[in-house]
Amino acid sequence: MTIFLTALSLIAFAANSLLCRLALGDGSIDPASFTTLRLVSGMLVLLPVSKMMHEHHSANQKRNAWKSGLALFAYAGAFSLGYVTITASMGTLILVGAVQVTMLGWALIRGEKLNPLRWVGSIVSMGGLVYLVLPGVSAPDPAGAILMLISGTAWGVYSIRGRGAPAPISMTAGNFLWAAPIALLLSLLFRSSAHLETNGILVAICSGSITSALGYIIWYRALRHLSTSAASIVQLLIPILTAFGGILFLNETISMRLILASSLILGGVAMGFFHRKPQA
Repeated sequence: MTIFLTALSLIAFAANSLLCRLALGDGSIDPASFTTLRLVSGMLVLLPVSKMMHEHHSANQKRNAWKSGLALFAYAGAFSLGYVTITASMGTLILVGAVQVTMLGWALIRGEKLNPLRWVGSIVSMGGLVYLVLPGVSAPDPAGAILMLISGTAWGVYSIRGRGAPAPISMTAGNFLWAAPIALLLSLLFRSSAHLETNGILVAICSGSITSALGYIIWYRALRHLSTSAASIVQLLIPILTAFGGILFLNETISMRLILASSLILGGVAMGFFHRKPQA
């Protein structure tokens, strides 16, 4: 069951990139509207589910939920804007790389000591990320790449804030509850440039209610039976799943730059989770 739930959640996360690129790549919806519909529909699914789960989070979590909500909005907003000009596979890889760099930087700030293999892996990953966004014929759109870096950084912050949460689904519902009104305000500010077609609306709602909300619920269920290192490593499959999905459903092509950068980024991250010294 754990393997099934893990696989299902990874497919959902990869599908988020595919759905976003599908809707924004053909212009069937504008980025602000996609972000708003995604966050609002996700909130409408998560709130009742969290009530049924009877989870209870601390007063401190409730008090600081707006910070995680702001990070969630930053991730989702930059995510949507980035996928206007960047492919699903390229965007996901940049996102994963930025998340790992953010979490590594936080670990260093907090004084966490890294073993030599993780240092090497971190350098290799960052080198792959730099190589991926360097100017060139097959380089991603600079604006799209920067937006995905921002999105990944925001997701890294969001992940750091949510680590070890005793009530993850309730916490996530609360974060969506804060992020959704911010997105609505954004849509109001940019209402003159709003563009919504039926396909775009349906894809955005699907992204929020199914691949985001239900994806998170399934992922947290699977996490109960996964170690931290195992959970981190299996997430490296997301860019691979996205790349295959991009080829199958979006007619994307895989460049040699993407293959080499993927090998460096994902291989470097994986190195960090081998031969780790057990904590006391």
